[in-house]
Amino acid sequence: MRAVWKGAVTFGLVNVPVKLYSATEDHDVSLHQVHDEDGGRIRYQRKCEVCGKVVDYKNIDKAYDDGERTVVITDEDLKALPAERSREIEVVEFVPTDQIDPIMYDRSYYLEPDSASSKAYVLLRRTLESTDRTAIVQMALRQKTRLAALRVHGDVLMVQTLLWSDEVRAADFPSLDEPVKISSKELDLSRQLVESLVSDFEPEQFVDEYQQELRTLIAAKLEQGEALDTAATFGEQPEEVGGEVIDLMEALRQSIAAKREGGGGAGTAKGAAKAGTASAGSKGRSSGSKASGTGDGTKKKAPAKKKAAS
Repeated sequence: MRAVWKGAVTFGLVNVPVKLYSATEDHDVSLHQVHDEDGGRIRYQRKCEVCGKVVDYKNIDKAYDDGERTVVITDEDLKALPAERSREIEVVEFVPTDQIDPIMYDRSYYLEPDSASSKAYVLLRRTLESTDRTAIVQMALRQKTRLAALRVHGDVLMVQTLLWSDEVRAADFPSLDEPVKISSKELDLSRQLVESLVSDFEPEQFVDEYQQELRTLIAAKLEQGEALDTAATFGEQPEEVGGEVIDLMEALRQSIAAKREGGGGAGTAKGAAKAGTASAGSKGRSSGSKASGTGDGTKKKAPAKKKAAS
């Protein structure tokens, strides 16, 4: 891995030299755009509106326009800002970990000790572990002042940048203001269904099915060309039917029954929900929900749990 930043964590008079590494990476297949008629590559050019020339990145500056005047901001200007010159991850406070709402988490970075002795690094890590606290820190990274959470991940300290409070949008949905009556039986059945699906979360058990299928499609097209038969490659896929009215109680009952009989997980529960739809139509007990909706007892498609390909 290549360090993206070097500096020091500071709290009080304690200074912990560190290197910063990105903790995540993107494995999505990279696709580019082509002309649908002849397959020619589509490229975007950075063209100057004044002289009409195509401009290289090295000759591009940033600018701010207030509607009447334009101020050009060069890379040298940005590097001269006091916050940008700072090489410190300053600990502002230590807070209970559960006080940080996960919606605020942005990017994750590992911290590596950057000194002959890692004593100060290990001391900070053990202090956080023993107090069950997360450090709220401020730092400058990539031309932005960042608020971040400094916490322990295994034997490593890591920084997770946080969104500013005004960057988190409020969830204002009028439909949630409408009163909804949930019977004790519905709640009991829903809890039973949850209990039937309880498990320990193991991230490696899940894979990105779309990216796997996209790679399969690319490999098949490289081998077969435009004569590719997608049905033969992926098998016949049944069309999903949405918008049916379902009986919530019947869907819950059949989901639990299907789980007990076959242990089919989310896929079986989905099938049971569809069976509940047919039952609702014949018995005339409709909850008034749409099968394609969420939040009022309808069954939403759950991701299949698969072993990651080795």
